Amino acid sequence: MKPELLKISLAPFNSFSIRHDKVPHFFNKWHYHSEVELVYIEKGSGLQFIGDHISRFTSGDILLIGSNLPHYWRCDENYFKGQPDLFAEATVAHFLPNFLGTQFLDLPENKKIKALLQNANNGLKITGKTKMAVGKFLENILATKGADRIILVIKALHIMAISDDVKPLASNGFHTNYNESETERLNNIYNYSINNINKKISLAEIATVAFISPNAFCRYFKTQTKKTYSQFLLEIKIGKACKLLTENKESIKNVCYESGFNNFSNFNKYFKSITGKTPMEYKKLFADGAKDVE
Repeated sequence: MKPELLKISLAPFNSFSIRHDKVPHFFNKWHYHSEVELVYIEKGSGLQFIGDHISRFTSGDILLIGSNLPHYWRCDENYFKGQPDLFAEATVAHFLPNFLGTQFLDLPENKKIKALLQNANNGLKITGKTKMAVGKFLENILATKGADRIILVIKALHIMAISDDVKPLASNGFHTNYNESETERLNNIYNYSINNINKKISLAEIATVAFISPNAFCRYFKTQTKKTYSQFLLEIKIGKACKLLTENKESIKNVCYESGFNNFSNFNKYFKSITGKTPMEYKKLFADGAKDVE
């Protein structure tokens, strides 16, 4: 599928944009843009798709998304039910990689910042104390004017560049060939899969959604996402299971069936292969108040 190209508008006399969004749910389209995106998810939860990476996002997450890297935040189902007291909130900064000047990143002092922006082409999740510091910088940038805004951006980039609290998301080999006519196709595949994750989705069924033959669908999806459709469905199901386990309302056996698995043994096997933890270990970490669990 072709991700949708978004044009980021700049206010007059500003070299980059920053805004605070409070919306029913985040923009739920597979999209990309020339600008690097630094996003602080203050409130919200759901699945995030960054390149070929799928995982859950939660309140407090901070991510740095590189130039032209396709991404998509899909809020959980309850954000689409029109609940008047439920909102998703985020502070989002967009800037071109060379917004500070073409020679700035080539200065020897900025070697690590240059490497950070290059690594952001895989998408980066910021954790630990660095996450707290960057979140504060973003809040201050919103409240600041003039050259102080640029200084704060540089400081935020510097802190991330020298930190070990930075985790790459998409694989090094991920690349999408952009084709304007494909934008809606992959969005339709993603949305249909998420909305029907609790039932068995046949190859013929999803191929119909994509308006291509079943054989062509397999090749198409692997080319676009660098994974099979079966693997894609597994990762979405595990994402839903992670949500249910963090809510701590259901037994692990019930979570298995509610997340679309019919076999408890397979559920445990796939959960550990994708998250690195058993469902019980994952649930216990959140029950103990752990944060930043993947």
